[in-house]
Amino acid sequence: MKLGGRISAAIHVLDEVLARRQPVRLAVRDWGKRARYAGAKDRAWVSGLVLDALRRKNSLASAMGAGDPRALVLGTLAFAWQMDPREIEMSAYEPHGPTPLSDGEREALAAGPDISGPLHVRGDFPEWLTAHMTRAFGENAADEGAAMAQRAPVDIRVNTLKADAQRAARALAPAGARASALLRNGLQIPAPDPREREKSLEAIPAYSKGWVEVQDAGSQIAAAAAGLGAGEQVLDFCAGGGGKTLAMAGAMAGKGQVFAHDIDARRLSALIPRLKRSVAHNVQLVYPDTSGGLAALEGQMDCVFLDAPCSGTGTWRRKPDTKWRLSAKALQRRVREQADILRAGAAFVKPGGRLVYVTCSILIEEGEDRVGDFLSAQPEFRAESAADAAISSGLLTEAGARAVRAGEGAGGGVRLTPFQAGTDGFFFAVLRRAR
Repeated sequence: MKLGGRISAAIHVLDEVLARRQPVRLAVRDWGKRARYAGAKDRAWVSGLVLDALRRKNSLASAMGAGDPRALVLGTLAFAWQMDPREIEMSAYEPHGPTPLSDGEREALAAGPDISGPLHVRGDFPEWLTAHMTRAFGENAADEGAAMAQRAPVDIRVNTLKADAQRAARALAPAGARASALLRNGLQIPAPDPREREKSLEAIPAYSKGWVEVQDAGSQIAAAAAGLGAGEQVLDFCAGGGGKTLAMAGAMAGKGQVFAHDIDARRLSALIPRLKRSVAHNVQLVYPDTSGGLAALEGQMDCVFLDAPCSGTGTWRRKPDTKWRLSAKALQRRVREQADILRAGAAFVKPGGRLVYVTCSILIEEGEDRVGDFLSAQPEFRAESAADAAISSGLLTEAGARAVRAGEGAGGGVRLTPFQAGTDGFFFAVLRRAR
């Protein structure tokens, strides 16, 4: 496809995303089914452009003087992708290209990006979240939001049950992997160029052999805060796809037991091939329909790990379309669910054991507030330093330890963000049950 056709396709896909609130992945897939002439590179180019437009939707709309899909796509090309406005202009005269630029569009593209405006414009987050962002980050709210509007690198956890970091790094060197700045057993591939087709790690032998797993550095640090030792009994209460389950199993050197549970049996079943690839033999799946399987664990666990369902605000770099679908009502629903999950999970912690609460959210309402309310209702639990727990695991580098200390709050919980730590947004807390 020529540039003009690609730009028109991106405008169409972005319109589907905004008007129908459709995920980008599905909108690109549906367009690709109709546009049989589009190759893999074309689909990657269109997808990358749409995602970058969504990442900076507010600031682009301010700069262009309009927030419709066409204005956002043109603004992304000029301001995010640094494309010459004359090249954009000429694309209108190609087959299937967009209509020619208006005088207003030419003026906006020539003027350059707008660095002023209200907080929600400078931070590229929904206006209704302004009070929430200000509460969490104060004068840094715009910077935190802007960092969430950048493309994310690919973080990788080395499965030490099968390989060490040096061996895995050599195997992934052709993909551009380098040692993680934060984790001793982590690797990182820089954020890909959005105009290029992203290389699939699944095609690399080291991945199929189970040497590595894709997992954000913040997620790896949160799992490290579980502070697991060989031989312990652990319940991953909301295991989902099992990324943290596998990380914890690896930290335990394959000893002890990790019980992986989720209310959605389909998500839990998706963990099976990952378990086989990783050779984590100390993981047992506990399905929601297993008669008595979960109840038998009550009061028996050294650690209960709660990666609670949340708003997903911490994943905006990777899923920018979810930023604009989030609503105040949805946030309130998640908060209620988190309170329920904390109460339910606490029943499985044995005396002297610990409850590790995690959300991929940057909002206080889903972090400190939930922990504070739980501790008020459950006086047998007390908060410990989550930073101490993560650092004492031995999995963090010196830079990782500094990042965790910088994110530690007065209540002992830790918040990591792209702006502060270079990770996705995460909150985690460690709560100890009295003996």
